[in-house]
Amino acid sequence: MGAAYFYHLTQSSLSRTLASLIEKSRGAGWRVAVRARSDQMVERLDEALWQGAADGFLPHGKAGAPHEADQPVLLTTGAALPNGASCLMSVEGAAVDPSEVTGLQRVCVIFDGDDPQAVQTAREQWKALTAAGCAAQYWSEASGKWSKQAESGG
Repeated sequence: MGAAYFYHLTQSSLSRTLASLIEKSRGAGWRVAVRARSDQMVERLDEALWQGAADGFLPHGKAGAPHEADQPVLLTTGAALPNGASCLMSVEGAAVDPSEVTGLQRVCVIFDGDDPQAVQTAREQWKALTAAGCAAQYWSEASGKWSKQAESGG
């Protein structure tokens, strides 16, 4: 049974945080799906991951492209996870179902702390997932480094 980890961005960029979380997930041996709400965000993330750190490379692809099932990291706007992901990362307030939290190793909800709507959406997701019995953790970088601020058992 997995857990949902909420990451409240206040200092780091989405692309930097996402790249770091993907690297950690891949280090754990997990395939990753990154779910956005818009095709524009998928395109931005695709470009950012291709232009990542010079000393690293995050192999990835976009849903709907050839060989999507073979991608270790798949960028998508859909509900399906054709690459057999063990970890789902939600950005832009993309939907997360409680069954995904319990069925996957990890779900990461990454949201912009400078966007009031994004914060509100994340609060609603936290309430819905914890009310459904999902384990959840809330992480903030407000102190300058990531630290766990809250936890709800599952």
